[in-house]
Amino acid sequence: MDSEKYDRVLESCSLKKDLEILPFGDKTIIGERGINLSGGQKQRIQIARALYEDADIYLFDDPFSAVDAHTGSHLFKECLLGALGSKTVVYVTHQIEFLPAADLILVMKGGRIAQAGKYNEILGSGEELMEMVGAHQGALAALDVIDIANGGSEAFSSSDAASLSKSLSTAEGKDKLNGKEDVEKVQSGQLVQEEEREKGRVGFWVYWKYLTLAYGGALVPFVLIAQTLFQVLQIGSNYWMAWACPVSEDFEPPVSMSTLIYVFVALAGASSLCTLVRALFLVTASYKTATMLFDKMHMSIFRAPMSFFDSTPSGRILNRASTDQSEVDTSIANKMGSVAFAIIQLVGIIAVMSQVAWQVFVVFVPVIIACLWYQRYYIDTARELQRLVGVCKSPIIQHFAESVAGSATIRSFGKENQFVSTNSHLMDAFSRPKLYNTAAMEWLCFRLDVLSSLTFAFSLIFLISLPTDLIDPGIAGLAVTYGLNLNMLQTWVVWCMCNLENKIISVERILQYISTPEEPPLSMSGDKFPHNWPSEGEIQLHNIHLRYDPQLPFVLKGLTVTFPGAMKTGIVGRTGSGKSTLIQALFRIVDPTIGQILVDGVDICTIGLHDLRSRLSIIPQDPTMFEGTIRSNLDPLGEYNDNQIWEALDNCQLGDEVRKKELKLDSPVIENGENWSVGQRQLVCLGRVILKRTKILVLDEATASVDTATDNLIQKTLRENFSEATVITIAHRITSVLGSDMVLLLDNGVAVELDTPAKLLEDKSSLFSKLVEEYTMRATHT
Repeated sequence: MDSEKYDRVLESCSLKKDLEILPFGDKTIIGERGINLSGGQKQRIQIARALYEDADIYLFDDPFSAVDAHTGSHLFKECLLGALGSKTVVYVTHQIEFLPAADLILVMKGGRIAQAGKYNEILGSGEELMEMVGAHQGALAALDVIDIANGGSEAFSSSDAASLSKSLSTAEGKDKLNGKEDVEKVQSGQLVQEEEREKGRVGFWVYWKYLTLAYGGALVPFVLIAQTLFQVLQIGSNYWMAWACPVSEDFEPPVSMSTLIYVFVALAGASSLCTLVRALFLVTASYKTATMLFDKMHMSIFRAPMSFFDSTPSGRILNRASTDQSEVDTSIANKMGSVAFAIIQLVGIIAVMSQVAWQVFVVFVPVIIACLWYQRYYIDTARELQRLVGVCKSPIIQHFAESVAGSATIRSFGKENQFVSTNSHLMDAFSRPKLYNTAAMEWLCFRLDVLSSLTFAFSLIFLISLPTDLIDPGIAGLAVTYGLNLNMLQTWVVWCMCNLENKIISVERILQYISTPEEPPLSMSGDKFPHNWPSEGEIQLHNIHLRYDPQLPFVLKGLTVTFPGAMKTGIVGRTGSGKSTLIQALFRIVDPTIGQILVDGVDICTIGLHDLRSRLSIIPQDPTMFEGTIRSNLDPLGEYNDNQIWEALDNCQLGDEVRKKELKLDSPVIENGENWSVGQRQLVCLGRVILKRTKILVLDEATASVDTATDNLIQKTLRENFSEATVITIAHRITSVLGSDMVLLLDNGVAVELDTPAKLLEDKSSLFSKLVEEYTMRATHT
């Protein structure tokens, strides 16, 4: 690695401050899909990765949409104009302020190049660019119309602002006092920990849970009784044949041939019936147990809190839901049955041998002791190797899934060999314990086979050496047969016990996920709030301290603020300052560690998740569309008619686009909405909230991927449709929050400023004023 070049790239992409905040700097594990990074941080890391590659041609697709004005200016100046000044750079952007510096501008419309040339050349030569510039300048004009009158609005008075500022300064002061302490107390833990792995013997509770899960274990006694009867009948039929069959023609048979056959057939038929009953009960119990384990595991996963998915790669979940569940479905019941059946059979053989050739136990007992010693010696190693096999498979699945999802990026950077090499290393890491586990099994089998051979040899020598008149020849033959079975069974029992303990680890791993802590209940029977709650939409945050995991530092630190009902609040701040985390706390994606959030006086932690979230609306930073149709994505529950849906589409500026489609509202949406642009997905999310019309609406970078003209139309639509609602807007585009009743500025999880835009702009020393100044300076180039 080129350290100097690496530092230059970090500086150019404004990442050094972010790395200082992260507990492990650039060694911090960022989780699957960068789950613990903000949108702006992800975007800058991708730019840094491209810069470090030092290519000749660079392609950027809207690279500044998720960063604030200051960071965007820094990236454009230091990256595109600085570090890449001598490179060929093609960048797509909706932000007009970045166009004047381009050597060539292509204006696209309807899939064609409408205009081409330098900024000043094409500015007056066509309508396309002029429309975008006009919309941009119209947005900038909002800065000029903000005056003192806005600061004295009835909705938010100067006295309110003063009291809020005082509470903020107090909270900030407390946080500064605790800042050094927080830094010192940052627990040295990564978001994604090593996969949980039990150590030592598999607990008896695992076996007990497996046996009693289906029908409370009611079928287990019947299986054991059926196997015991089968063994008794088998011994009885063998003994009957040994006793009833004449040794030679010179001996008179004790019973007639017909009696011999009838009794034998009856015993064989009864033993066959016992085998059938045993198999039916065993299959019924194993199927029910496997089904219940799967249902409980996937319900636990579905009801797990978001922090579980933040810290658990999907490969681990897939491993337990596939490999471990497959063992439960196909192997464990058979292995457990084999142990029980072999022990019952062994007891039966011991009973027979004790009657006809008890002297065999002189060798048999020491051999059994030796087998058990080998079993104890082997199982400690084999058990841990089997656990390692389970743990080492998850990274392979995870790496494969990430490689497929990121194949375009991997190929673009020519890193195929690196990912193939990583996959090979992961396969080796999986194969090593797998090989050692198999070798350990062979080690055990060899020694057990040697011991069993010694036992059988002694039994034969002993029976042959007995005087002829001491034992009946038929009984001697029976003893030889059972001696052979005894020889095999003593090793079979030990092998089955070892194999079962290896396989039962899959149940242990599934039970770990079943015991995953659940989210709070969707609904609480004791919920007591008005049917029309929230009616005012007032949101109060009191001393909110929040972190994503106990071993991670706080993201929000003593945040105390009130969002009055029916007012529009803009939240701004540097990327990673805690803006999106605040919204997650409001929706209870993550519950505060300390503090409470009140909505119209109701503590949201005291009501069900469904009761809360069904009364809030959000347009997220990463818009989501589900496989189906436009209709099903806008109205998944079928609560609205076509006219209402079309009205919502027109309001969100997507109506004309959908009308062009052949199937209109039934136009298909593929997985993750990949056949729709990011901007269109955000507009669909806007259509959802327009249909729902809740009292509280949250916009998390909702217009980051649309052009300024569309953004202006959306802001107008929101003002018309949500004039009586509380609207919280997170935006890096300053013009999106200038029309708000008040602005909250966050920095490193602390509320630094809260006032009307006019009041904050009056104070030239305010951070918001500086942010607007930065944006204005960048934008006035147009």
